[in-house]
Amino acid sequence: MNISIVAGGAGFIGSNLVVELLKKTDHSVVVVDNLSRGKINYLDKCIKKNNGRIQIINANLADKNQTLEAFRTASNQGVVVDVWHLAANSDILAGISNPEIDLSDTFMTTFTILQAMRAIGIGVLHFASSSAIYGDMGDREIGESSGPLLPISNYGAMKLASEAIISAAAELHIKRANIFRFPNVVGTPATHGVILDFIRKLKTNSKKLDVLGDGNQQKPYLHINDLVSAMLHVSSCNINEKVFPVNVGPNDNGVSVRFIADSVVRSVSPNASICFGESSKGWIGDVPQFRYSVNRLKECGWAPRFTSQQAVLTAIDEIAFQEGERTNCNER
Repeated sequence: MNISIVAGGAGFIGSNLVVELLKKTDHSVVVVDNLSRGKINYLDKCIKKNNGRIQIINANLADKNQTLEAFRTASNQGVVVDVWHLAANSDILAGISNPEIDLSDTFMTTFTILQAMRAIGIGVLHFASSSAIYGDMGDREIGESSGPLLPISNYGAMKLASEAIISAAAELHIKRANIFRFPNVVGTPATHGVILDFIRKLKTNSKKLDVLGDGNQQKPYLHINDLVSAMLHVSSCNINEKVFPVNVGPNDNGVSVRFIADSVVRSVSPNASICFGESSKGWIGDVPQFRYSVNRLKECGWAPRFTSQQAVLTAIDEIAFQEGERTNCNER
């Protein structure tokens, strides 16, 4: 029996990936998650539908002993063919207040996963990285070879450090590592992000929406369905590079925070006023704008279903439904 380990598989991205892995492959899936941000109920339907093909192990992936024990449990059930590493701190603001959060949850999870893979002999890693590794490059179009890489947040720094240790591991024991550099990803189950923040603010005060920054921050947004589709597509491609970093994103320059704020208000609380800040950044470590080159992804033969605008509008409907602000959710 072939097995895929999904580290952080009970979270936002991980739970969506698990569903598609079980649909698109014949692998069984072992989810390893400490459930600090993820929830088992994100996988309830998947567990019922795929009885016997999915197992959940509660373990702290920043702890080498717990990680090795979880990976050994998985390997005792069959052949572990790959690891999908999605375990990280998703609360960037928390990492600013306490840098040890990103050290532990974003970097040490990578380090201990690589140790466990080496001990057991697992050769393929798919790693969730981030556009945050590039830092603030202004209006330059960012390609995979852009540099210098100067992240301005602890989150970005620890993602970059993770990429570095993966590269070193590829020299020692990894046969292949796909490094997916994400933009802003939207959809459900939403656990964080600007859309969820805006909707929850309006639930608290339906008459006013306070926005961090001047609203002119502009970035690409990718719907979770497109993200998972791209990751699975790249994982199945015959790629010669041992370490393959790839920007994952839509074929556009994104949308502004002002557009998102206007759209959320129109959808959730039409009579609310919007109060923007004065700074070009929403918080310390925020990259106010970036433009992605997705040519490498195109060369792999993949294209997104949604534009940034369509992804945001679809996600607003989905998250509003999640938060009880809708009685139904219509896909655009």
